[in-house]
Amino acid sequence: MEKRTFCKTFFKNKPAVIGLFGVLLIALSGILAPFIVPYPTGYGTEILEPPSAEHWFGTDGLGLDVFAQVVWGARTSLYVSLMAVLVAAVIGIPAGLLSGYKKGIIGSAIDAVIDIFLTLPVLPLMIVIAAIVGSSINNVAIVIGLFSWPSLARVTRNSTMKISEMQFIEAARCLGIPSRKILFKHILLNIVGPVLVNLTLVMATAVLSESSLSFLGLGDPTTWSWGTILKKAWDAGAVIDTPNPWWWWFFTSFSIMVYVICFNLLGNGINDALNPKTRE
Repeated sequence: MEKRTFCKTFFKNKPAVIGLFGVLLIALSGILAPFIVPYPTGYGTEILEPPSAEHWFGTDGLGLDVFAQVVWGARTSLYVSLMAVLVAAVIGIPAGLLSGYKKGIIGSAIDAVIDIFLTLPVLPLMIVIAAIVGSSINNVAIVIGLFSWPSLARVTRNSTMKISEMQFIEAARCLGIPSRKILFKHILLNIVGPVLVNLTLVMATAVLSESSLSFLGLGDPTTWSWGTILKKAWDAGAVIDTPNPWWWWFFTSFSIMVYVICFNLLGNGINDALNPKTRE
Protein backbone atom coordinates (compact mmCIF):
# COMPACT_ATOMS: atom_id res chain seq x y z
CA MET A 1 0.00 0.00 0.00
CA GLU A 2 1.20 3.49 -0.81
CA LYS A 3 1.99 5.78 2.09
CA ARG A 4 -0.48 8.36 0.81
CA THR A 5 -3.32 5.81 0.71
CA PHE A 6 -2.46 4.53 4.18
CA CYS A 7 -2.36 8.03 5.70
CA LYS A 8 -5.58 9.05 3.98
CA THR A 9 -7.39 5.95 5.24
CA PHE A 10 -5.89 6.18 8.71
CA PHE A 11 -6.74 9.83 9.31
CA LYS A 12 -10.33 9.25 8.20
CA ASN A 13 -10.68 6.92 11.19
CA LYS A 14 -11.55 9.23 14.10
CA PRO A 15 -10.91 6.68 16.90
CA ALA A 16 -7.50 5.95 15.37
CA VAL A 17 -6.64 9.66 15.29
CA ILE A 18 -7.74 9.99 18.93
CA GLY A 19 -5.51 7.03 19.80
CA LEU A 20 -2.56 8.54 17.93
CA PHE A 21 -3.07 11.90 19.63
CA GLY A 22 -3.24 10.23 23.06
CA VAL A 23 -0.11 8.18 22.42
CA LEU A 24 1.80 11.25 21.24
CA LEU A 25 0.61 13.26 24.25
CA ILE A 26 1.71 10.58 26.72
CA ALA A 27 5.00 10.06 24.90
CA LEU A 28 5.79 13.77 24.84
CA SER A 29 4.87 14.18 28.51
CA GLY A 30 7.27 11.38 29.39
CA ILE A 31 10.09 12.56 27.16
CA LEU A 32 9.75 16.19 28.23
CA ALA A 33 9.11 15.41 31.91
CA PRO A 34 12.22 17.30 33.13
CA PHE A 35 10.97 20.43 31.35
CA ILE A 36 7.38 20.10 32.59
CA VAL A 37 7.70 19.50 36.33
CA PRO A 38 10.56 18.92 38.79
CA TYR A 39 11.27 15.36 39.86
CA PRO A 40 9.11 14.66 42.95
CA THR A 41 11.37 13.95 45.91
CA GLY A 42 11.68 14.67 49.60
CA TYR A 43 8.76 15.96 51.65
CA GLY A 44 6.24 18.73 51.12
CA THR A 45 4.30 20.87 53.53
CA GLU A 46 0.89 20.58 51.88
CA ILE A 47 -0.17 17.02 52.73
CA LEU A 48 -3.18 15.42 51.00
CA GLU A 49 -4.27 18.68 49.42
CA PRO A 50 -7.09 18.23 46.85
CA PRO A 51 -6.61 19.34 43.22
CA SER A 52 -6.10 23.06 42.90
CA ALA A 53 -4.53 25.65 40.62
CA GLU A 54 -1.20 25.10 42.35
CA HIS A 55 -1.39 21.29 42.44
CA TRP A 56 -3.46 20.14 39.48
CA PHE A 57 -3.76 16.54 40.71
CA GLY A 58 -3.46 17.32 44.44
CA THR A 59 -0.73 16.07 46.77
CA ASP A 60 0.01 12.72 48.40
CA GLY A 61 0.67 11.69 52.00
CA LEU A 62 4.18 13.15 51.86
CA GLY A 63 3.04 16.44 50.39
CA LEU A 64 4.44 15.62 46.94
CA ASP A 65 2.68 16.79 43.81
CA VAL A 66 0.68 13.94 42.22
CA PHE A 67 0.77 15.58 38.78
CA ALA A 68 4.57 15.45 38.87
CA GLN A 69 4.41 11.79 39.86
CA VAL A 70 2.05 10.96 37.00
CA VAL A 71 4.22 12.79 34.45
CA TRP A 72 7.41 11.07 35.60
CA GLY A 73 5.47 7.82 35.81
CA ALA A 74 4.59 8.22 32.13
CA ARG A 75 8.32 8.43 31.40
CA THR A 76 8.92 5.13 33.20
CA SER A 77 5.91 3.42 31.63
CA LEU A 78 7.00 4.51 28.15
CA TYR A 79 10.52 3.21 28.78
CA VAL A 80 9.27 -0.15 30.07
CA SER A 81 6.90 -0.50 27.09
CA LEU A 82 9.63 0.25 24.56
CA MET A 83 12.09 -2.13 26.24
CA ALA A 84 9.47 -4.88 26.40
CA VAL A 85 8.59 -4.37 22.72
CA LEU A 86 12.28 -4.49 21.79
CA VAL A 87 12.81 -7.77 23.66
CA ALA A 88 9.58 -9.26 22.27
CA ALA A 89 10.48 -8.22 18.71
CA VAL A 90 14.03 -9.56 18.86
CA ILE A 91 12.73 -12.97 19.94
CA GLY A 92 9.24 -13.15 18.47
CA ILE A 93 9.75 -11.90 14.91
CA PRO A 94 12.65 -14.24 13.96
CA ALA A 95 10.91 -17.14 15.72
CA GLY A 96 7.67 -16.48 13.85
CA LEU A 97 9.46 -16.11 10.50
CA LEU A 98 11.36 -19.36 10.92
CA SER A 99 8.34 -21.22 12.23
CA GLY A 100 6.19 -20.15 9.30
CA TYR A 101 8.82 -20.53 6.59
CA LYS A 102 10.82 -23.59 7.56
CA LYS A 103 9.22 -26.98 7.19
CA GLY A 104 10.09 -30.11 9.11
CA ILE A 105 11.81 -30.36 12.47
CA ILE A 106 12.92 -26.70 12.79
CA GLY A 107 9.50 -25.22 12.12
CA SER A 108 7.71 -27.79 14.28
CA ALA A 109 10.13 -27.32 17.18
CA ILE A 110 9.77 -23.52 17.18
CA ASP A 111 5.99 -23.82 16.87
CA ALA A 112 5.93 -26.18 19.84
CA VAL A 113 7.93 -23.72 21.95
CA ILE A 114 5.52 -20.92 21.01
CA ASP A 115 2.55 -23.09 22.01
CA ILE A 116 4.15 -23.93 25.34
CA PHE A 117 4.80 -20.28 26.18
CA LEU A 118 1.26 -19.32 25.17
CA THR A 119 -0.17 -21.80 27.69
CA LEU A 120 1.94 -20.60 30.62
CA PRO A 121 0.33 -18.61 33.47
CA VAL A 122 2.02 -15.34 32.62
CA LEU A 123 1.43 -13.13 35.66
CA PRO A 124 2.41 -15.71 38.33
CA LEU A 125 5.60 -16.54 36.42
CA MET A 126 6.44 -12.87 35.95
CA ILE A 127 6.00 -12.36 39.69
CA VAL A 128 8.34 -15.26 40.51
CA ILE A 129 11.02 -14.25 38.00
CA ALA A 130 10.85 -10.56 38.92
CA ALA A 131 11.28 -11.52 42.57
CA ILE A 132 14.33 -13.63 41.70
CA VAL A 133 16.18 -11.28 39.33
CA GLY A 134 15.53 -8.14 41.37
CA SER A 135 13.32 -5.10 41.14
CA SER A 136 15.24 -2.78 38.83
CA ILE A 137 13.25 -1.14 36.05
CA ASN A 138 15.41 -2.84 33.40
CA ASN A 139 14.79 -6.27 34.90
CA VAL A 140 11.05 -5.66 35.00
CA ALA A 141 11.04 -4.53 31.35
CA ILE A 142 13.04 -7.57 30.22
CA VAL A 143 10.79 -9.97 32.15
CA ILE A 144 7.71 -8.44 30.54
CA GLY A 145 9.31 -8.69 27.10
CA LEU A 146 10.23 -12.34 27.65
CA PHE A 147 6.56 -13.17 28.20
CA SER A 148 5.27 -10.92 25.41
CA TRP A 149 7.04 -12.49 22.43
CA PRO A 150 4.85 -15.63 21.92
CA SER A 151 1.79 -13.71 20.70
CA LEU A 152 4.00 -11.69 18.34
CA ALA A 153 5.64 -14.89 17.12
CA ARG A 154 2.26 -16.50 16.45
CA VAL A 155 1.02 -13.51 14.42
CA THR A 156 4.30 -13.43 12.48
CA ARG A 157 4.13 -17.18 11.86
CA ASN A 158 0.57 -17.14 10.52
CA SER A 159 1.31 -14.21 8.21
CA THR A 160 4.57 -15.81 7.03
CA MET A 161 2.81 -19.05 6.12
CA LYS A 162 0.40 -17.16 3.86
CA ILE A 163 3.12 -15.12 2.16
CA SER A 164 5.53 -18.05 1.73
CA GLU A 165 2.97 -19.87 -0.47
CA MET A 166 2.83 -17.03 -3.01
CA GLN A 167 4.48 -17.29 -6.39
CA PHE A 168 7.03 -14.52 -5.93
CA ILE A 169 8.50 -16.39 -2.94
CA GLU A 170 8.71 -19.57 -5.02
CA ALA A 171 10.43 -17.57 -7.75
CA ALA A 172 12.92 -16.20 -5.23
CA ARG A 173 13.74 -19.75 -4.09
CA CYS A 174 14.24 -20.88 -7.69
CA LEU A 175 16.63 -18.01 -8.30
CA GLY A 176 18.75 -19.24 -5.40
CA ILE A 177 18.19 -16.23 -3.14
CA PRO A 178 19.34 -17.10 0.41
CA SER A 179 16.60 -17.91 2.92
CA ARG A 180 17.74 -15.10 5.22
CA LYS A 181 17.25 -12.54 2.47
CA ILE A 182 13.85 -14.00 1.55
CA LEU A 183 12.71 -13.89 5.17
CA PHE A 184 13.78 -10.37 6.04
CA LYS A 185 13.50 -8.62 2.67
CA HIS A 186 10.61 -10.29 0.88
CA ILE A 187 8.43 -11.76 3.64
CA LEU A 188 8.91 -9.42 6.60
CA LEU A 189 8.29 -6.30 4.53
CA ASN A 190 4.97 -7.79 3.38
CA ILE A 191 3.75 -8.70 6.86
CA VAL A 192 4.79 -5.50 8.61
CA GLY A 193 1.11 -4.53 9.04
CA PRO A 194 -0.03 -7.32 11.40
CA VAL A 195 3.33 -7.26 13.16
CA LEU A 196 3.04 -3.53 13.81
CA VAL A 197 -0.51 -3.94 15.11
CA ASN A 198 0.64 -6.63 17.53
CA LEU A 199 3.50 -4.42 18.72
CA THR A 200 1.00 -1.72 19.71
CA LEU A 201 -0.85 -4.33 21.77
CA VAL A 202 2.41 -5.30 23.46
CA MET A 203 2.94 -1.63 24.31
CA ALA A 204 -0.49 -1.58 25.97
CA THR A 205 -0.12 -4.82 27.92
CA ALA A 206 3.43 -3.94 29.02
CA VAL A 207 2.26 -0.96 31.07
CA LEU A 208 -0.45 -3.10 32.67
CA SER A 209 2.13 -5.75 33.57
CA GLU A 210 4.56 -3.17 34.95
CA SER A 211 1.82 -1.54 37.00
CA SER A 212 0.77 -4.93 38.37
CA LEU A 213 4.32 -5.89 39.33
CA SER A 214 5.01 -2.49 40.89
CA PHE A 215 1.72 -2.58 42.79
CA LEU A 216 2.77 -5.95 44.22
CA GLY A 217 6.08 -4.45 45.35
CA LEU A 218 8.22 -5.96 42.57
CA GLY A 219 8.88 -2.73 40.70
CA ASP A 220 11.80 -0.36 41.14
CA PRO A 221 11.18 1.54 44.41
CA THR A 222 13.68 4.24 43.40
CA THR A 223 11.77 5.18 40.23
CA TRP A 224 8.36 6.77 39.86
CA SER A 225 5.95 4.61 37.89
CA TRP A 226 2.18 4.46 37.77
CA GLY A 227 2.20 1.14 39.60
CA THR A 228 4.46 2.56 42.30
CA ILE A 229 2.10 5.50 42.85
CA LEU A 230 -0.85 3.15 43.27
CA LYS A 231 1.11 0.99 45.68
CA LYS A 232 2.04 3.97 47.84
CA ALA A 233 -1.59 5.12 47.84
CA TRP A 234 -2.82 1.64 48.79
CA ASP A 235 -0.19 1.15 51.52
CA ALA A 236 -1.17 4.50 53.03
CA GLY A 237 -4.83 3.45 53.04
CA ALA A 238 -5.80 6.21 50.60
CA VAL A 239 -8.08 3.90 48.63
CA ILE A 240 -10.25 2.91 51.59
CA ASP A 241 -9.81 5.88 53.93
CA THR A 242 -12.74 8.03 54.98
CA PRO A 243 -12.63 10.79 53.89
CA ASN A 244 -11.00 9.36 50.76
CA PRO A 245 -8.11 11.29 49.13
CA TRP A 246 -9.35 10.03 45.76
CA TRP A 247 -7.00 12.21 43.73
CA TRP A 248 -3.98 10.24 44.94
CA TRP A 249 -5.00 7.12 43.00
CA PHE A 250 -7.67 8.31 40.54
CA PHE A 251 -5.47 10.30 38.13
CA THR A 252 -2.89 7.53 38.00
CA SER A 253 -5.53 4.89 37.31
CA PHE A 254 -7.08 7.14 34.68
CA SER A 255 -3.66 7.58 33.01
CA ILE A 256 -3.18 3.81 32.79
CA MET A 257 -6.64 3.41 31.29
CA VAL A 258 -6.04 6.17 28.72
CA TYR A 259 -2.63 4.69 27.82
CA VAL A 260 -4.09 1.24 27.15
CA ILE A 261 -7.15 2.52 25.27
CA CYS A 262 -5.09 4.84 23.06
CA PHE A 263 -2.67 2.11 22.02
CA ASN A 264 -5.58 -0.23 21.27
CA LEU A 265 -7.28 2.46 19.18
CA LEU A 266 -4.01 3.10 17.37
CA GLY A 267 -3.52 -0.60 16.68
CA ASN A 268 -7.07 -1.00 15.39
CA GLY A 269 -6.65 2.06 13.18
CA ILE A 270 -3.43 0.71 11.67
CA ASN A 271 -5.09 -2.64 11.07
CA ASP A 272 -8.12 -1.05 9.40
CA ALA A 273 -5.92 1.13 7.19
CA LEU A 274 -3.83 -1.84 6.05
CA ASN A 275 -6.69 -4.32 5.64
CA PRO A 276 -8.50 -3.92 2.29
CA LYS A 277 -11.59 -5.74 3.57
CA THR A 278 -12.18 -3.20 6.34
CA ARG A 279 -11.81 -0.31 3.91
CA GLU A 280 -14.59 -1.54 1.64
